[in-house]
Amino acid sequence: MPMPDTLHLSASAARAVAIAAQGLDKRPKKATRSAVLDAIRRMNALQIDTISVVNRSPYFVLWSRLGHYKPQWIDELLAEGQLFEYWSHEACFLPIEDFALYRHRMLGAEDMGWRYNRAWAKKHSDIMEKTLAFVRDNGPVRSADFRRTGGQKGGWWEWKPEKRALETLFSAGELMIARRHNFHRVYDIRERVLPSWSDDQLPSPDQVYRQLVLKAVRALGIAPARWIPDYFRTKKADTLPHITALVGEGQLVSARVEGWTEEVYVHPDNLPAVHKAIAGKLRPSLTTLLSPFDPLVWHRERALHMFGFDYRIECYTPAPKRRYGYFVLPVLHHNNLVGRLDAKAHRSTGIFEVKALYTEPGVVFDEECARAVAEAIYYCAQWHGTPQVVLGLAEPAEAGTMISSYCNALREQQQKHNT
Repeated sequence: MPMPDTLHLSASAARAVAIAAQGLDKRPKKATRSAVLDAIRRMNALQIDTISVVNRSPYFVLWSRLGHYKPQWIDELLAEGQLFEYWSHEACFLPIEDFALYRHRMLGAEDMGWRYNRAWAKKHSDIMEKTLAFVRDNGPVRSADFRRTGGQKGGWWEWKPEKRALETLFSAGELMIARRHNFHRVYDIRERVLPSWSDDQLPSPDQVYRQLVLKAVRALGIAPARWIPDYFRTKKADTLPHITALVGEGQLVSARVEGWTEEVYVHPDNLPAVHKAIAGKLRPSLTTLLSPFDPLVWHRERALHMFGFDYRIECYTPAPKRRYGYFVLPVLHHNNLVGRLDAKAHRSTGIFEVKALYTEPGVVFDEECARAVAEAIYYCAQWHGTPQVVLGLAEPAEAGTMISSYCNALREQQQKHNT
């Protein structure tokens, strides 16, 4: 099919493409184990975070896309070697076929800041050697397998030496995460976790950056050059020079978005979605809650530019300085981010507490939107085993009233169905 010189999209069409590229336009008919792996491959990186006030982020990100699925599937895929863990956007679950793209980071780990403290590793080379030898001789270990010999519990700088050695060896690629046990890392030597790998397979740095550019653009759906390095946290100087060459080779396509001043780029795999969006036929239909660490919103500048959504992750902000709350979940409704809510799952009492819900300025929170958001909240609460939704503050209050009413009605329907 002949292609125009430049594709032109409306801002709404660009949002639809970005949402579809992330698998957030609609859910599969059934959440399966293979769908979990497909979703991670589509995102290319599933960020790991330990905060569990609602649910740990990697599990929540997949629920947003798949609905009710079994979280243990992620652990199984990791243990089977279809996923691996490493530093990408941050600490992430990654498709095993992308291991070669991260091997350069492992071999150059001294440039990874706090993740690999070169001075500490040199000073404690004896601990590093003993820890590696212990794992090699005794098999997979957890940090807890080493007794604390001094110091205090706290931040990473206060870890017991063996814990720091494990993490340092992990960053350097000498150890990998063989599996997780109650979400705790289980370390083993790389040769046992990934016996098929040889550094003879290592691609050149240019090949790596080209592939990461292509993967980032495909995952973003549509992106100006300045958004691309953030996705995998690559350096701009290493990333941006490849874009022009990839366009010239036809591996990326240039486009324009109404109201945006910069040229944007599209991966050829996303061209069918782009054409549907231009024709007004790509209409995201999903309403869902997002983790603060969801790829759709983890880049604050991108969320603001594309959705007008000024989002700061506040769980690391001192309580008096928070505007919206500790663990605030963006609300995606079809083609836009329409609100945010501060939530907590109280599993012991079966209560899903929405401490506060805020609608975005200019959003018309009519009955259709309120019903869809209420369903998203209720089914999220159900998945967490906390089917009773309790809503506190709502701005505006009318939105809260409608959502509370719909959530109560959904619970009553479920109770009748169960009896």
